Amino acid sequence: MQSAKEVRRRIKSVDNTKQITKTMEMVATSKLKRATDRVRAAEPYGDALGVVVKSLYAPEFAEKFPMLRQPEEVRNVAIVLVTANRGLCGGFNANLIREARILKESFEGKGIQPELHSVGKKGMVYFRFRKVELASINNDVGDVPTVEDAERIIGHLRERFEAGELDQVLLVSAEFRSALSTPPRVMEILPIRPPEGAVPADSYILSPGADVILTRLLPAYLRNTVYKALVENTAAEQGARRTAMKNATDNAGEMLETLTRNYNRARQAQITQEISEIHGGAEGLS
Repeated sequence: MQSAKEVRRRIKSVDNTKQITKTMEMVATSKLKRATDRVRAAEPYGDALGVVVKSLYAPEFAEKFPMLRQPEEVRNVAIVLVTANRGLCGGFNANLIREARILKESFEGKGIQPELHSVGKKGMVYFRFRKVELASINNDVGDVPTVEDAERIIGHLRERFEAGELDQVLLVSAEFRSALSTPPRVMEILPIRPPEGAVPADSYILSPGADVILTRLLPAYLRNTVYKALVENTAAEQGARRTAMKNATDNAGEMLETLTRNYNRARQAQITQEISEIHGGAEGLS
């Protein structure tokens, strides 16, 4: 059995850890609230863009707008993996990395060698450690993603897709359903697929024409899709971190209760031993 002094030292250490995890839980809760607000704020604009694209889409535009090009055979693929820059968020990063790895291996099984683009330090560190080549690295996305971040991530891939160098671009990120549900999600962001229930463009009188509108609209639609994914990923990260820190705080509390009981037992045993020694010494003197 550990001595009372050793148990007391462990109690102090666990209590300090509990204070740290509790503080991190509170910080994550505050950041989660702001991140959730950003997710909700991004939804109306994204939904409106989707409605307009659906209204303007027509099959003949695929020849004029490369982003609408539907390749007959997919041979050149880019996978964009979005992870966090920091840890202490449970299995959040591991789940995203596993999803990207499974996706990459599925293409390799078909004889296709996809490019892997990393957004976030955790994904970069994982694949670099395993000597996997990364086509690009972006670790500059912070807790408050911007449209500029989205453009920096997708801009060069859009240009390569329009030039015919890529046939498909997939984005692996977390879907924010709630603070407790943030599963990995794979989205095809290029080519832009014809929306379900698309209404022919000639059903409307447009000024300027549909082709002029789509020239401006399609890059904005693509950029906003990536931006929404970044915002959701950040919210999911904070939700996962809050949950992980809450679990750590609860576990520390349970450990403190156990250690406190052990300390009381050790202290009682020490007192009993001291009384026995005093009693034995007194009998020896009598």
